[in-house]
Amino acid sequence: MALFNPSRDEVRQFFCTTWQKHTSGNVLTPLESLASQWMEQHPEFHAILSDSSGALEQEFTPEKGVTNPFLHLSMHLSISEQISIDQPPGIRQIANALSQKFDSEHEAQHLIMECLGQALWQAQRNGGALDADGYLESLRKLI
Repeated sequence: MALFNPSRDEVRQFFCTTWQKHTSGNVLTPLESLASQWMEQHPEFHAILSDSSGALEQEFTPEKGVTNPFLHLSMHLSISEQISIDQPPGIRQIANALSQKFDSEHEAQHLIMECLGQALWQAQRNGGALDADGYLESLRKLI
């Protein structure tokens, strides 16, 4: 089974092209439509999304103290997918509870994003798979 594993430039091009299509009123695929909804909620990313050549060249490192808009938007898409298919099992219920607690799906996703980032970092550090139980446990603590 082949996994979808786009390059850094392919990810950036996807978001920039989607943003251009969205702002031009062109027809979007379902994935582009979802991505554009998250892009709309992040006006701080609009300038970089509108400059595809600059987006491909720019580095977003922790040392620069700026959020990587492409990583951030990719995480929104990943979390949206996790919730839609309830994988890992229980994440949909947790996400709904967080959305209600904070009266914001967007804020809930940002909290989930922090936990997902930590779980991914831990998996990479340990050279193993993501600990789904640990990920869900960290999310339950937020409710």
